[in-house]
Amino acid sequence: MRAPSEQTLGEFAKGRCLVYPQLWAAFNLHLQHCNGGIECINAWKCGSVCLKSLRDSSKDSIDEMNHLYQGLTGLRNLGNTCYMNAVLQCLCSMSPLVEYFLSGKYVTALCKENGESATAFGYLMSDMWLGEFDCVSPEVFRSVLGERYPAFTKQTQQDAQEFLICVLNELHEALKKSSSRRCQGSATGARENRATVSETSIITQLFEGQLSYDITCLECETTTDKPEIFTVLSLPIPSESACSLQDCLRCFFQQDTLTWNNQIHCSWCGTKQDAAVKANITKAPKIIIFHLKRFDCQGNYKKKLLTDICYPLSNLDLSPYSYPFFRRNSKYSLCAVVNHFGFLDGGHYTAFCKHSVTKSWYSFDDSQITAIPNSSVQTAAAYLLFYTCQAFSAPTKSC
Repeated sequence: MRAPSEQTLGEFAKGRCLVYPQLWAAFNLHLQHCNGGIECINAWKCGSVCLKSLRDSSKDSIDEMNHLYQGLTGLRNLGNTCYMNAVLQCLCSMSPLVEYFLSGKYVTALCKENGESATAFGYLMSDMWLGEFDCVSPEVFRSVLGERYPAFTKQTQQDAQEFLICVLNELHEALKKSSSRRCQGSATGARENRATVSETSIITQLFEGQLSYDITCLECETTTDKPEIFTVLSLPIPSESACSLQDCLRCFFQQDTLTWNNQIHCSWCGTKQDAAVKANITKAPKIIIFHLKRFDCQGNYKKKLLTDICYPLSNLDLSPYSYPFFRRNSKYSLCAVVNHFGFLDGGHYTAFCKHSVTKSWYSFDDSQITAIPNSSVQTAAAYLLFYTCQAFSAPTKSC
């Protein structure tokens, strides 16, 4: 898979920004014994024998290096589709999701009415992880998705967050299974039982979380809770210069007071009343996605916040925003980033993804892939942040 053709192995490794140390050392030793002749290099590239002592180790190393290239596939830009490519690269780096599609498990869960998008997504994931090309086209997936969301078929810039939500929703609808369960809602002094229909899919299993909004009437002090499901948390940015992700989280989860036109109708008072509202996490997803609200649009007033937001690569602690009972697995590590460079009316999207095999970070800019150090993952262009509470392993094709 992706074996070098006309390039030397050294140029190939450099061009792909991958240097596997054991293979590199073996390759240099191979050249020393063979005087670096072109025949020797070609023999090495084809995995053939030029040095008997290295025959087995070189074959194993080449197979292992091919394994390292899986998931490192560029996506062709179809005309202002950088937003699509960046999001797809991030989803392609989520090993549990990729393995679900590579294993073929999605086939048995497909809904007949709208299974085309999930099927196209599965083929694209297979091309990106098991294909033989450095770059593939997402044209089929875009065409199928465009039947439901025509805006994405146009050669105009779109918002990456909106595209991400549409893809997750579409995959969930295509793969969901429904079941009924009893649900208990609560309020101070009152309890209510009701039956709900639960719809689960690989998307809800990985990305779905739940918030609980505690709403307290400031007149009678009755508190009710309002649950809300989320797959992406949109976080306000409290500063125009610099802040941290924790600052954004504190701003989102701080208590707010609803007055004037935002008053709530209190069932106990029978009228609209001022209320205090505070959100808490009651179910944290395995993979949590944060949308940094950089685009500020109020009527005709539009601008992009260029705030430099500092976010951790590991040990993101969500326990301060969760009920004590739900604080297990509250530490998260960054696994992917969607970046937006430019301004509101124009710009360019790229992605940073941590590879599940090499554990290294890579920059994906449409068809171009570049290895980057950990220090380069932090930029002022971050727009979507993907965090996981579990370390990823390499996805496998077998069930």
